[in-house]
This record gives sequence, C-alpha cells and structure tokens, in this order.
Amino acid sequence: MRKAHRFNRIVKYYVIPFFLIAVGAVIAAFALEEFLVPFTILDGGVVGVSMILSKYIPVKLGILTVIINIPFLFLGYKRLGKLFLAKSIFAMLVFSCMLSVFEDMKALTDKDILVVVFGGVMLGIGVGLILHNGGCLDGTETVALLISRKMNLSVGQIILGFNIVIYGVAGMLFGLDRALYSLLTYFITSKVIDIVEHGMEQAKSVMIITDHGDEIADAIHTQLGRTCTAMEGTGRISSGKKTVLYCVITRIEVSTIRKIIHDTDGSAFVAISDVTEIVGSHIKKRKEPAKISAAKAPAAKAEHPQIQKKN
Repeated sequence: MRKAHRFNRIVKYYVIPFFLIAVGAVIAAFALEEFLVPFTILDGGVVGVSMILSKYIPVKLGILTVIINIPFLFLGYKRLGKLFLAKSIFAMLVFSCMLSVFEDMKALTDKDILVVVFGGVMLGIGVGLILHNGGCLDGTETVALLISRKMNLSVGQIILGFNIVIYGVAGMLFGLDRALYSLLTYFITSKVIDIVEHGMEQAKSVMIITDHGDEIADAIHTQLGRTCTAMEGTGRISSGKKTVLYCVITRIEVSTIRKIIHDTDGSAFVAISDVTEIVGSHIKKRKEPAKISAAKAPAAKAEHPQIQKKN
C-alpha cells in the first residue's frame, strides 16, 4: 500500500507536471517559429528581448533565451525553491530544443492577422500549461513578483511595463506596424493564459480546513513567506474541532501550496479561488520573517482584518 501511494504521488506531482510542461514548451516553440518569428512579431519579456538580439547577433533564439534567463532562474530558485528551478530549467531546455526543430519548417501562413491570432492563442496555451504546472518560461515574471513586493504595483502591471519598452524598441527597429502587431499578440496571449492557467495576474485566495493547522501554517510561511489567518471551526457532521486557515498567494505559488498541503495533511479540505482586488500589503513578504503558526493567529489577523476568529 505504501509503495503504491508513493508511486501515485510521484506520478501526480512529478511525472504528469513535467510531461505537461514539456507539451506546453513544444506548443510555445511551435507558435514562435511557425507564426511569430518569420514575420518579426515579438513575444514579451525575455523571449522578446532574445528575438530582437537574434536579428543582430549570430546566436540562435533558443540559446539566447536560456542564457538571458539564467539570472532570473537564480532569483526564482531563491524565491520558490528547487522544484520550481527544476521545472523552469526543464521547460526552457525543451523550448530551446524545439525552437531548433521548428526553425527550418515553412511558415503555415503569410497573413498577418492569422499569424497574430493563431500565434497568440497557441503561445498562450503553451505558456499557460507551463505556469499551471509550476514552471516558468520567462524570468521577467519572477522579477515582477519581487518588484511588486516593494512597489504598489501588480505583477501584471510591471510585466506590461516591461513589454511596452520592448515593443517600443521593436517599433524603432522593425517598424511601427510590427510593434502594434506584437502588442496585439501579447494581449491575445494574456487572455488565453487566463483561460488555461485561471488568472494570469490575479492573486489566489486559499482556504484550508485541516487537523494540522500549525504544521501547514509554518510550512507556508517557511517556503512561501506568507502568513495565514487562523479560525476555529467545528465539523457539522463529525462535531470535531478543525482549524481553518486563510491566506492569499500569487498564481505562481499555487503548485507549491498544493504540495505543502498534500505532504502535511492529505485529508485537508482546500478551496482555491481568484481574488479580483487586494486592499493592504498582506501579500508582501516581511523583511524580517518570524516563524508564524496557526497558534499565533492574532499576528496574522492584522493582515486580514475582515476575518475574525469565531468561538
């Protein structure tokens, strides 16, 4: 039984996510080489910068993407751990290899509007699959996450700012129409990522009903730097006492918190939903984190004043 459980856990948390990340990387590479690159329509972030540089230096796009992403991967590792690093490296390696495979294939269409629409949709599907399974293809997202903790800006706003600069440079180098097509592609891609990944830039609220509140709260704070608001609950049927934890995370941290909960209390009830607006700075990591558990709920209440402990 124990071996079967361990095997199922490996398949669920490692084999399937890595497989889907590979599928997403293949789709994203196909979208770039068969739709966007031949017509100088740029993606945003690191890939967009790599596409610009590849026009002027004799280095392949896939290699440039990996090289430029290296410092961002280091930041991602410091922020989200070894599994995030492994998944992101895997995604980038598959992406880089598939760019080389698709490089010499003939473009599927020469109509600009079809290139923008289908290239944007396929790129969104590929990137969405990678993000949904805990990987990352573009390191600017990690940087945007860190910057958002210091400034009153969302991750999406920061990424949009990066991309506007990139598209501005593209307009000067390749013509205004290429920049406008690239911007349109970006918006299409963003919307498709919303559908595939359930919210590109929205935060996620997580409610956890568990018998191991202290352990889960400690693990969330240690690994993600998030504090939890703790409430006492009673099972309506079992009449047993439960701990209800509430916290807000970013979408890139969803896969990590799922693993934390599974490893700590596999029978916990978890509800994850989108957050359309956040008031306050509770999503930001404290400069001097102290170990916080469910038993220290009063310190967390200040971050969610609308949630009060029920007797």
